[in-house]
Amino acid sequence: MDFHSLYQQKRMAAADAVRIVRNGGTIVVPTGVGEPPTLLTALSEQRRDFRDVEVAQILPLRKYGYFDCETSKHVRHLAYFLGGPSRPGCQEGWIDFVPAYFSELPTLLDRGYLPADVVFSMASPMDEHGYFSLSLAADYTMAAVRKARAVVLEVNPNVPFANGDCHIHISQVAGLIESDEPLLEVGLPKIGPVQEAIGKYVAELIPDGATLQIGYGAIPDAVVMQLTGKQDLGVHTEMIGDGIMTLVESGAITNRRKNYHPGKILATFALGSKKLYQFMHRNPAFEMHPVDFINNPFLAGQNDNLITINATMQVDLIGQCGSESLGFTPYSGTGGQADFVRAANYSKGGKSFIVLPSTAKENTISRIVPTLTPGTHVTTGKNDVNYVVTEYGVAQLRGKTAKQRVEALIGIAHPDFRGELREEAKRMKLI
Repeated sequence: MDFHSLYQQKRMAAADAVRIVRNGGTIVVPTGVGEPPTLLTALSEQRRDFRDVEVAQILPLRKYGYFDCETSKHVRHLAYFLGGPSRPGCQEGWIDFVPAYFSELPTLLDRGYLPADVVFSMASPMDEHGYFSLSLAADYTMAAVRKARAVVLEVNPNVPFANGDCHIHISQVAGLIESDEPLLEVGLPKIGPVQEAIGKYVAELIPDGATLQIGYGAIPDAVVMQLTGKQDLGVHTEMIGDGIMTLVESGAITNRRKNYHPGKILATFALGSKKLYQFMHRNPAFEMHPVDFINNPFLAGQNDNLITINATMQVDLIGQCGSESLGFTPYSGTGGQADFVRAANYSKGGKSFIVLPSTAKENTISRIVPTLTPGTHVTTGKNDVNYVVTEYGVAQLRGKTAKQRVEALIGIAHPDFRGELREEAKRMKLI
């Protein structure tokens, strides 16, 4: 087969490529930087020509024209997780969201619980065997490719060709467009003294030879910055960012002591700088895989000494974590937090850390609370939570009684709120 002739046959303008979409269909788009900006811009420009089309995605990064209440009957967003562009519409009620573990999105697509008519994705240039790499986000996209009627790629030379289960053949592609715009870069969050203090507590509990899963945010990155002196760390993580690359450069990450896929950094989506994307290109030590492999708690838990670090917004005195809503108001999504908390619990020597500042709104609100704010979506249940860490210390909850949990959590609350929390705990008969 002449792959290059096939490529030329399927090459088209973005305005023509979006015509592959049918009314009533669902377009599945990868996480974050994997979203194809030229295709989605063309879709936005033509959105009034369509009716009842959904664009389903985790974590959109750009506010395209279809993020528009006035035209939502034409093209609307369906959130697997909320980002800046989608959060206002969801809070106003004209964007809907899907409650689901990140690890289970491929299964929901495979079983037809979630629709996938067309896939729009960024892709690397085609290799000599006719394959493209969906390196920026294998996540649920590979499952959507299996189910979709049509796959449309935005081929960009800045997209790395990564190893792993993230490849699609030219014969599977209905149409492709070309672009050469620089990939969107996402810098490291700002780390302040509170984040640094939390990071120090967590870093002290991470042994040499541990395998890391690190979520996005200032506190997880504060942990990373304090691990450069560790030895033989490994990586099995949902997201790869610049923090992990920093540990590779420092020599702290070698993956030598991983007992599950030793020698390999494994991830399901990338979010970082141009330097990170270049690091991923044909790197034999690095692989991208679908999220039902990376985030599957049983598979991830095959790593001994798995350390998982994820942020939350609120923890109640029994240990429930509300990480995705402000009361009943949606803010983010379930994502992979619960996946990796359970994975660490399966792991021999594993530890999961839920991290949060002790207060919000300039020390006026405690994030350690007697009960979660009414309507809060519980992300990680009380039976799964292991370590909770604030800038005031560490509370280990597994195996603890309800009363012991209360005492431990009050002990890491901001001192200004400890008396109030204790009185409320007494009123609730928790102590």
